[in-house]
Amino acid sequence: MAEMGKGVTAGKLASNVQKRLTRAQEKVLQKLGKADETRDAAFEEMVANFNKQMTEGTKLQKDMKAYLVAVKTMHDASRRLQDCLAEMYEPDWFGKEEMDTLIEEMIEKEMDNNLEDTDTLWLDYHQNIMDKSMTTLDSYLTQFPDIKARIAKRDRKMVDFDSARHHFNSLQKGKKKDEAKIAKQAALLEMAAPSWAQGLISAHQVAQTNLSFNQAEEELGRAQKIFEELNVELQDELPALFDNRVGVYVNAFQSLAGHQEKFHGEMSKLSQNLNDIMTKLEEQRELKKAGTAEAKTGEGAKSEETNHSESASSPPKSAVTNGSDDKLPPGFLYKVKAIHEYAATDADELELKIGDVVLVLAFDNPDEQDDGWLLGVQESHWLQNKDISVKGVFPENFTQKV
Repeated sequence: MAEMGKGVTAGKLASNVQKRLTRAQEKVLQKLGKADETRDAAFEEMVANFNKQMTEGTKLQKDMKAYLVAVKTMHDASRRLQDCLAEMYEPDWFGKEEMDTLIEEMIEKEMDNNLEDTDTLWLDYHQNIMDKSMTTLDSYLTQFPDIKARIAKRDRKMVDFDSARHHFNSLQKGKKKDEAKIAKQAALLEMAAPSWAQGLISAHQVAQTNLSFNQAEEELGRAQKIFEELNVELQDELPALFDNRVGVYVNAFQSLAGHQEKFHGEMSKLSQNLNDIMTKLEEQRELKKAGTAEAKTGEGAKSEETNHSESASSPPKSAVTNGSDDKLPPGFLYKVKAIHEYAATDADELELKIGDVVLVLAFDNPDEQDDGWLLGVQESHWLQNKDISVKGVFPENFTQKV
């Protein structure tokens, strides 16, 4: 025969099986309307509130855990972004030797401090939410499994109580009928029995009937006591637990809001620090650009000074030709090349196409010249026809000197 589990005897196992069968039978009778069922509308409302409270608390715990995972993910993403920035930020970008080394080192040091502070801030934020809001919810929800099990036990004991009550009522109703049957049977037996046995048979049968009745009454008393003890305890605990939910939610969300406010406040400062560092970086770049431009300006001044000295040593030349050179028209100043197309809108304007070379001429009357406009003739037309009658004006910014 298979060995029974530790602490479980055959009698105990049989008793448990018998209880389950009795409860199942009682529930069937109650559903069929052949047995009364104990109902407590107030307690059922408490259980409904408990189930709702447990569902909401479990969902809040789940969402809070998801929020913590999101914070951790955001922390990792922020760290990778900051690491990327730290790797990209190199002194070689702008020339280490040309830049002020002291300023550069100062900026790098501020960058490192900013990255460390940001990482610490994320870690503290995550840990604070875990220690305060999450721990509060976890402690709050640890109560529910035990109470849920006790509610289920109370429901089972209620069925046991109903079953014992139903059994007792059945015995009580049938007691009178049994007594009449016993009296009749006892009378017949006593007539046939010897004189010394008369009265003993009747007394024995009455005692058997009373024993069953007393056992049922005792079982009813035990079942009622167990059920009422559990029922009273839960009636005290469930309303208190339901009211406690408000305080738990307040503490959890106040703590979360406080940590969020602190975190975002500190993070705002670090973001401002990072913005200041980027501003210094831009200023550093502008300083380099200014230094490069100043160096070019100095070289240009020297070159201009050299050209000026060379021009001073050579005899002056007239800027305007008088047409003695038959290759150039009278009044020629310089050549320009069209870089944009221009369509003439008046008869005195010169039409241009990209690449056209124009010989710029002096105005007969300088007062007629408008700002930004030049007078000229197409070089190809002049070389071919030696005629300046087709000269016209055109916008200067559509051309460049050649």
